[in-house]
Order: sequence, then structure tokens, then C-alpha cells
Amino acid sequence: MDKIDSLDKRILEIISQNARIPFKDVAAECGVSRAAIHQRVQHLFDMGVIVGSGYHVSPKSLGYNTCTYVGIKLEKGSMYKNVVAQLMKIPEIVECHFTTGPYTMMVKLFARDNEHLMELLNNQMQEIPGVTSTETLISLDQSIKKEIPISVK
Repeated sequence: MDKIDSLDKRILEIISQNARIPFKDVAAECGVSRAAIHQRVQHLFDMGVIVGSGYHVSPKSLGYNTCTYVGIKLEKGSMYKNVVAQLMKIPEIVECHFTTGPYTMMVKLFARDNEHLMELLNNQMQEIPGVTSTETLISLDQSIKKEIPISVK
């Protein structure tokens, strides 16, 4: 991977705070041309440093009031890919991680309410071949959500 210099880090710091900021404003803050910012941002995408962009929709605004983390135990760790393929079919699951510790994997999902959560757990997730057990942790509040810090040194 190419090196990221201090200008790239400064650009990342600015756009990670406000993804909608115009390149001309980023250029002014960095003391370079708008074309230079455009080229740098494109290069950061090409290198895989910037991995996405877009808008974040509040799940609550769509009626999904319960954020839940579910630890999943599998018969064998080698079943992970097959289980992930089945979990991908459940639209309420927004993240899935292969983990160490007491669970083979951990997923994050949003449910409308407890009844919907129970349906997702009992009738969908626990019915996937290879899933031996699940443990549910309901998030009461998200206190922190941020990007990893970018050091401009």
C-alpha cells in the first residue's frame, strides 16, 4: 500500500468530520488547489483507505427501535462461511464478525420490537444449520460513535 502523507491525513480528518464538505473548502483549509484535493481523494479511494461514502439512515426513523448484538456459537468454526451466507438473507442484520472468545461470531441487528426480535432469533437465526446457540445483548443507548482518529503529525 502506498504511503499516506500529512496532506492525505489532513484531508481525511476534514472529510471524516463532514463528508458533504465541498472540495473547494477542503482545498482552502489545506492550502492547495481543488484539483489536488479531488486527485488525492480519488487516490485514497483507489488505495482502499476510504472504503465508502453515503448517508446514514437512523433505524429508529424507520421503526426499528431495538438495537441488538447476538453472540452465535457454531458446531464448527469451519461452518462460518455457510452461516454468513444464510445471515446475509436477513435484512435486519447490519454487521457480522468472526470472533474469538465465547462466540464463534457476533452480529448486530435492528428489530422493530421484542416480538420481532424473538421472531428473528427463534425462526430465522437459530434455524440455520450449524448454529448451536445464541446469546442476545440489547443495546439501551449508543453513547459513542466515531471514526478512528487520524494523526496529522
